[in-house]
Amino acid sequence: MAINLEKFEKLSALCKAKNATLVAVSKTKPIEDIQEFYDKGQRDFGENYVQELVEKEEQLPKDIRWHFIGHLQSNKVKYIAAFVHLIHGVDSLKLLKEINKQGKKIDRKISCLLQVHIAKEETKFGFDADEIATIDIALYPFVEIKGLMGMASYTEDNNLIMQEFNFLHHTYKQLKEKSQKIDTLSMGMSSDYEFALDNGSTMLRIGSILFGARQKR
Repeated sequence: MAINLEKFEKLSALCKAKNATLVAVSKTKPIEDIQEFYDKGQRDFGENYVQELVEKEEQLPKDIRWHFIGHLQSNKVKYIAAFVHLIHGVDSLKLLKEINKQGKKIDRKISCLLQVHIAKEETKFGFDADEIATIDIALYPFVEIKGLMGMASYTEDNNLIMQEFNFLHHTYKQLKEKSQKIDTLSMGMSSDYEFALDNGSTMLRIGSILFGARQKR
């Protein structure tokens, strides 16, 4: 399936109007497709697999802002620490500690989002909202916490999706009151981005409606 440039233009305009960032989720997609979106002005791309991200970073323009949006294993942080723009899914203190460790090694403060578990599905990762408030940021001087990330339940119940996004936005506002550095709420994907924007999302992670259906690995 070919990339959808028409949809890209519409989403770009919508994000600009809503003061939100569009992250084009390019996992499993070829270099050529990413380059085509890049040539149209897109700079933020999201990847789920460390090895694939490293390979693409080496081959594509250096001004691309790479977002790691998948479940990141602690032992793989070192491979992306030097160049990753934003790690979306920090879902444990163990991972937070490892990111800080790798940042210290290269004297780089690594920007991250704390992942909040808002979905009813047990398969989703993340902190509980109450846990977010107890994290002592001062313990991680080489981590820059920029905000929160979350995924709604995979369901056709729009009311449930709205409730989950509204809850995450409320949690985000509480965190933002504590720090002026908090400015990013990453929520909303191809199936629910309109609900996310309506509930205060500042960053969308859009894959299939831009690149077509994802290839199975």
